[in-house]
Amino acid sequence: MKSPVSQKGLSMVGWLVALFVIGFLVTVGARVVPLYMDDMTIKKIIVAIGTDKSDEVGSVEDFYTHVYRGMQVNNIRDLDLKSALSVTEQQDVYLAHLKYEKREPLVGNIDLVVKFDHEFSVRKP
Repeated sequence: MKSPVSQKGLSMVGWLVALFVIGFLVTVGARVVPLYMDDMTIKKIIVAIGTDKSDEVGSVEDFYTHVYRGMQVNNIRDLDLKSALSVTEQQDVYLAHLKYEKREPLVGNIDLVVKFDHEFSVRKP
């Protein structure tokens, strides 16, 4: 038997397991990170309505149109805005509720499911 001093590093099976775990984490990250980036972009578009003076948003339909145009500019095309976003108008604010779910295939019949649920109170410009 060799002494513990001469036994250094991982065995071949250890390296394979480590590579498998790293590959799995990279695959999951590559699938999930774009979903969160799209969500952050949509949130920025909605929040910008209250501060953007160039585009007048005078009604709920204008609100949807502004968000839809922002999604087109940012190449977010796989989200049904009418079912994901609900907007109500009060005296001086728009109350927006963004709630949707995205599924991303991982391996075979295993999917990653990410749910987003945000509420906004956007001042009318």
